[in-house]
Amino acid sequence: MSSDQPSSTGPSASGPSSSGKRERTIEDVMWARVSRRRERIRAEIQRNRAGGHRVPTWVMAAVLGVILAGWLYLIVTS
Repeated sequence: MSSDQPSSTGPSASGPSSSGKRERTIEDVMWARVSRRRERIRAEIQRNRAGGHRVPTWVMAAVLGVILAGWLYLIVTS
């Protein structure tokens, strides 16, 4: 065998598998999306548990109650 012929023992260095990464499947993409969503939800829960709310929940509930009571009053009296 002469030395000017290329060796056929493996894929060429310019082939698609030369980087070592495999192609992502739809399942891989979906699992990555699910894990990112879970991480965002965990971070939001952690922020909520830490507190630091600008308006307390009971104040928001009271305002909503007043609005609904006023709306109901307008309906009943008209």
